[in-house]
Amino acid sequence: MYTGKTEQPCCLCGDPESVARLDLPPRTIQLLRHSGSIAWRDVVGELSIHFCASGWTLVTELALDAGMHPLSRCNAARASFDVREDFEALLADVREEPDQTAMERRMLAASRRVVECYGEDELIEERDLVEARVIELALSELGVAATTA
Repeated sequence: MYTGKTEQPCCLCGDPESVARLDLPPRTIQLLRHSGSIAWRDVVGELSIHFCASGWTLVTELALDAGMHPLSRCNAARASFDVREDFEALLADVREEPDQTAMERRMLAASRRVVECYGEDELIEERDLVEARVIELALSELGVAATTA
């Protein structure tokens, strides 16, 4: 049985040909369109959203030029994430609600390093910078960035 993540369509338009993926902290699922019934605290691991070529162009422009994240335009139904109950059903075991703060701190610290080092470190690509900016902007909107600094 394969339990890994499969490729997802563009979260903006549904195009099955995705060219880029962003991995985000679970709390950011609250910012996605149609996410109202999803309990972000039950998401295990990262939330992944995928983009087609034209969607990626829009995301890049929003994150780097306009200082905005695209999450309110992304459909939660097209996001890739694992829910705690799925693991419980698979393992026949009840687990505690995961504490996401350590992951948020780690992802925010990594994002800040990427933003600071972009242009100086040849291993940091534009995709990394876009992901870092989206994480910073989204967590800031949720009031997390100030508390996890």
